Amino acid sequence: MNKLSLYDLSSHYLSALDTLTDPEMDLPAEVINDTLEALTGEIEDKAVNVAKFMRNMETTALAIKEAEAAMAKRRKALENRVSWMKAYLKENMEKSGITKIECPYFKLSLQANPSAVTVLDEAAIPAEFKEPVISWKIDKTAIKEAIKLGKSVPGADLVNGSRLVIK
Repeated sequence: MNKLSLYDLSSHYLSALDTLTDPEMDLPAEVINDTLEALTGEIEDKAVNVAKFMRNMETTALAIKEAEAAMAKRRKALENRVSWMKAYLKENMEKSGITKIECPYFKLSLQANPSAVTVLDEAAIPAEFKEPVISWKIDKTAIKEAIKLGKSVPGADLVNGSRLVIK
């Protein structure tokens, strides 16, 4: 079985195409067609195998993504439970007037947080305490339309790429 990569097969195909279609080579059309057809078949077989392997990796990646989502959901549930229990413990320690509990494993204590600003009415805050925030969003649809109409848009260009579609 031929162990050439798809890249190597493509290179061989192009090289054979150049050689077989050289006007100085007087080869019968049947020989040229048979050779190119054999090379095309090898490329197609290799491409199908690469696509199968790619599909397998996509399926594995999807399974991992789904497992990540399930784990993230479980993690979030645990974090929420811990947060609730922490608030529950704090509330009951405050209610009971207990500020410190010690055991061999850890120490629980209530501490005052540093001061934090709470904005009650943003409009009432004086200008000296505000900073302007400027944000820009590029309208790619408008740029695309402008370029299609023949207008030049500095800093932008239309690029046509290609993609592989497997159905």
